[in-house]
Amino acid sequence: MNDENKLFALDIGTRSCVGIILEEQDEEKYAVTDILTIEHAERSMLDGQIHDVLAVSNIITRIKTEMEKQHGPLKKVNVAAAGRALKTERAEFTVEISGKPMIQKQDILHLELSAVQQAQASVASKHQRGDSQHYYYCVGYSVLYYRLDGEEIGSLIDQQGDTATVEIIATFLPRVVIESLIAALNRADLEMDALTLEPIAAINVLIPPSMRRLNVALVDIGAGTSDIAITNSGTVTAFGMVPVAGDEITESISDEYLLDFPFAEKVKRQLEADATVTLTDILGFETEVPTEELIQQITPAINKLAKSICNEILRLNNHKSPQAVILVGGGSLTPKIPKKIAKRLELPENRVAIRGIDAITSVVIAEHITKGPELVTPIGIALAAKKAPIQYHTVFVNEQPVRLFEVKELTVGDCLLTSGIQVSELYGRPGLALIITLNGKTITIPGGLGGEPTLIKNGFSCSLDDLVETGDHITVIKGENGREPYVELKELLDGFPLRTVKINGHSHTIQASIICNGLPADSEQVICDRDQIECIFPRTIEDLLVGLGMQQELVKLRPFQIQLNGKDTFFPLFSGKLFRNGLEVKLASGYSHLDELIIEDKRPLTVRQLAETKQVILSQSIPVIFNGKEMTVTKKVTEFYRGNELLGVDDFIFEGDEIQYQQKKLEPFLFQDLLRIVQIHLPDKPSGGFTLLKNDQQTTFMGKIEPGDDLKIVWPN
Repeated sequence: MNDENKLFALDIGTRSCVGIILEEQDEEKYAVTDILTIEHAERSMLDGQIHDVLAVSNIITRIKTEMEKQHGPLKKVNVAAAGRALKTERAEFTVEISGKPMIQKQDILHLELSAVQQAQASVASKHQRGDSQHYYYCVGYSVLYYRLDGEEIGSLIDQQGDTATVEIIATFLPRVVIESLIAALNRADLEMDALTLEPIAAINVLIPPSMRRLNVALVDIGAGTSDIAITNSGTVTAFGMVPVAGDEITESISDEYLLDFPFAEKVKRQLEADATVTLTDILGFETEVPTEELIQQITPAINKLAKSICNEILRLNNHKSPQAVILVGGGSLTPKIPKKIAKRLELPENRVAIRGIDAITSVVIAEHITKGPELVTPIGIALAAKKAPIQYHTVFVNEQPVRLFEVKELTVGDCLLTSGIQVSELYGRPGLALIITLNGKTITIPGGLGGEPTLIKNGFSCSLDDLVETGDHITVIKGENGREPYVELKELLDGFPLRTVKINGHSHTIQASIICNGLPADSEQVICDRDQIECIFPRTIEDLLVGLGMQQELVKLRPFQIQLNGKDTFFPLFSGKLFRNGLEVKLASGYSHLDELIIEDKRPLTVRQLAETKQVILSQSIPVIFNGKEMTVTKKVTEFYRGNELLGVDDFIFEGDEIQYQQKKLEPFLFQDLLRIVQIHLPDKPSGGFTLLKNDQQTTFMGKIEPGDDLKIVWPN
């Protein structure tokens, strides 16, 4: 075909191959002048992948030969890679950002590309099966969410925290799909003029770019598979496929009514138009069945198809229903499928619709061509491959050629993905951390941050999102590794720590002693890995007083001690007292910065207090009446001496005194004991001897007296 205004396109599907001729009338209008469909005789196609190149090339040759009879020689053709060949994968990637500068745009791109590579590896592990021929090209990805420290966040730019996470959904195309397609075309003596993707082809003719800001799902229900594409925010965000389609309905009709598969396929196509269908089963019996009854019998298969499509739509759309669903392809004519999809997605019925080629405003269909939804994709392939063909580009990454499959504007980041360079390894590793022990606790001192990679395109600095063109030379230099930390003791401890304590109203400053690996250290000593560092302040108040040279204060706080009858004896109640912030404490107590200490000196004790403490009886007393007056008769029981000095009951005893005491035997009181406390007055003219009376009974000076006795000395008249 030599006319430049004519387009020849092929839609190579699972069940059939469709050839189509379009003629360009002006810049925006095309006419469909011819369509030819031939079904595969064998299972030469499976899930969008050509499994038998020879069989598929034979079908292509037949279509080419038949169309050449009317349209002349056909040398070039527009084709599409099946959407079901696309592999969609979700992946999540997390990086540590603790201690790093605030996140910038390039950091986020690095995070996203690392997630894409993780998805790429996951796809390869699921589908390669050890075959090195399977290379997967990323043809687009979308960010599902960002997270900062586990919490979802709208943007990571200028954020700081411990971890940053991104989850993406990415779509990949195996290179073998393109290679087998080219091989089949070459065998049919055809050259690939342009290439597109089937979902993109259908979207381009049904959902113009101005509508792609809407969240719409386009479903191409074919014979063996249902292909799905999702639009949102002005772009195609995801592709998917389910291995359930029109053949499921055909097989259900075949099973219910014992029909061979081709006849069941013919019956399925009559369901839209006829109220009844006539069936001839494999035993030769003919039956006329109402269409509604037949649909009721195959409802489980219809439900299965609707459920499979809806589940995949929700998976691709981040578990949310889209705003609308557009159905194309021959399988979209399955009875009641729009209503069932609308119900499962909880959408109004008018938000799920079948669109045929009459919805393509830029195309005029010849009258002899039947207009149906199964022709949307072939027409879309012809138009999309011409208007927005996908091309191969060759760029050089570190002088190695890299071929990229272009379905969008290609960036430096795409080149790195395709070249196999691990984006996550481009940044220099952080310097080795130092692990030390400070006062028994393990502390990690992080090393320096790894440097950013250097990206150069054609001799000039560039970034990951810079666009590339064929022949560009990209150089990638890994960022330098971070250095080990260089820290002096004074930096770790913020200078040598100080404490201030007030003692009896006077402030005292104490500096810590620093010990490193058992040896004294100075402030400029450099810390090494595994160092054992101790920052030592006097631990107790006693250590503090010793360190300050305040031994005289310690003396005050020692227990009050004397020698009593040759034995060391302690009197805690009369010892010095120590108060910390108003509360009494012991010398072994600790202290803190800005504490206030009060030290009280020892108090001397009296002989009386000593006797009370030792439970020693100083004297013995009894009450009596003498010559009509009440009085108390006392005699000493214990006498205390300091050396040869006899001490009175109110005399003081000081720390270190040597005290002796003697206790007399407790004996009854005698009348003569009274004479020590009373003065006897003799009569002016005594006329004879006196008489001693006890309770009016005569007694003697050696007579015993008891408490309460009435004692008298009587002189004769």
